[in-house]
Amino acid sequence: LILSRNHSCISIQLIFIQTNQYHTISPPLSPDIQEEPFSTYFEDKVQVPKAVNQTFSFRKLWAFTGPGFLMSIAYLDPGNIESDLWYLICLNTTHPVFLLQLAARLGVVTGMHLAEVCNRQYPTVPRIILWLMVELAIIGSDMQEVIGCAIALNLLSVGRIPLWGGVLITITDTFVFLFLDKYGLRKLEAFFGFLITVMAISFGYEYVLVKPNQGELLKGMFVPYCADCGPVQLEQAVGIVGAVIMPHNIYLHSALVKSREVDRRNKREVKEANKYFFIESTIALFVSFLINVFVVAVFAQAFYNKTNLDVNLMCNTTGSPHQDLFPPDNSTLEVDIYKGGVVLGCFFGPAALYIWAIGILAAGQSSTMTGTYSGQFVMEGFLNLRWSRFARVLLTRSIAITPTLLVAIFQDVEHLTGMNDFLNVLQSMQLPFALIPILTFTSLTSIMNDFANGLVWKISGGLVILLVCAINMYFVVVYVTSLNSVLLYVLASLLSIAYLCFVGYLAWHCLIALGVSCLDCGSRVRKQPAVLIEEQSEYNS
Repeated sequence: LILSRNHSCISIQLIFIQTNQYHTISPPLSPDIQEEPFSTYFEDKVQVPKAVNQTFSFRKLWAFTGPGFLMSIAYLDPGNIESDLWYLICLNTTHPVFLLQLAARLGVVTGMHLAEVCNRQYPTVPRIILWLMVELAIIGSDMQEVIGCAIALNLLSVGRIPLWGGVLITITDTFVFLFLDKYGLRKLEAFFGFLITVMAISFGYEYVLVKPNQGELLKGMFVPYCADCGPVQLEQAVGIVGAVIMPHNIYLHSALVKSREVDRRNKREVKEANKYFFIESTIALFVSFLINVFVVAVFAQAFYNKTNLDVNLMCNTTGSPHQDLFPPDNSTLEVDIYKGGVVLGCFFGPAALYIWAIGILAAGQSSTMTGTYSGQFVMEGFLNLRWSRFARVLLTRSIAITPTLLVAIFQDVEHLTGMNDFLNVLQSMQLPFALIPILTFTSLTSIMNDFANGLVWKISGGLVILLVCAINMYFVVVYVTSLNSVLLYVLASLLSIAYLCFVGYLAWHCLIALGVSCLDCGSRVRKQPAVLIEEQSEYNS
């Protein structure tokens, strides 16, 4: 029954769905009254071939291939590559499979990405705070990615392109590449595939050139250990969590899966889409895992047991113009993505330096583009913006790039990448603002229907979130107690209390969604039934 009248005070729509029909959170209206949600992306969705009574189809897998590889680029950004310099343990790359499967299921089943669901489910104030936290994570990630591109351009030009110039070049070409999907989404995905291939070839070349010990490589991969680790190494370990599982990546993946043509009213098609997206994401993460293995092995082999004096002498012997980066003393060699490329050039020839820089440039450029996409979806979903695409790209780029450009102007390239640890920890602190909502909404049958999380998924997701929150609380305590200023101590303590209170608020809603009904005393996360009863009130002046 549809009852409406133009310019009336009240317009009521009652839509009843047959109980034997599979339905979603937002059942479509009839074609003559249906209003499509505003979106500037995925106007032309990728068609999925029909195959009846076929358990697995490579043609279908190819049709679903794309979102997972765009998402996996986030695990190959310069910040993540620099984190790889710390340990020989690469298994962190496999952890996000579980979380990204939740994100994909949310997007496929509901037809909405995570930011859009948050907009519908959370009250206004928590929703705005959540948006600000995610934007903060995007800014931190963008700073790493853009600076990574600027460092790569500086290395390739032998210092002729200053850091701020590299930042401006990266901003410009990002705008150009972002509009590739106007020529077709598959062409954009092919371009990202090309960048991943460049990274694989570049870092794979370094791996073959350095020839690491394969036995030690496997030992470090499957036998986690950290000899003589202290607070500094633990802080870096917290940063690895933020570098590998970036919070805005969860939002991005839930949006990218909407690019495939899936009939959400057909339960079989939804189940099939979830299966193929899981396979594709697993393959994509495995590729990024191998590339990270290349980076870890190369730097472990090249830098282990070396001092600044060793590198200084080698760079002097080969005539490298960067030998002044390493003082002639016996202190342990410390590297970042800039110094790492220089050391490779000194020990293995100029080709190793330039190929390393090309790989970093591909990683930074692709990650910058996906970060921009994340910003678009997050802003569109949380704020329900109806701006033009160019206006939103300009706004989100300005928000994320401005602090990066300021840092690049007032810092030199030799001392810039040391902030990577802080930025990784910053992203780790924002993780609960993606993990808790995704577990909350995928556990609600009112949103997911038959695809809501089962007991195993709820327990696994709860343990992952608990682990992440415990790590973050540990870092907060360590960081606050290390401050020497009383004013900073008080300020950090207040911010930490506010942070923990908001995480507790989200966790309260999450526990209710997981079935802890005794806590349901005023929760405003909407648990309306899937049969939609929509009331809209319009008041004239």
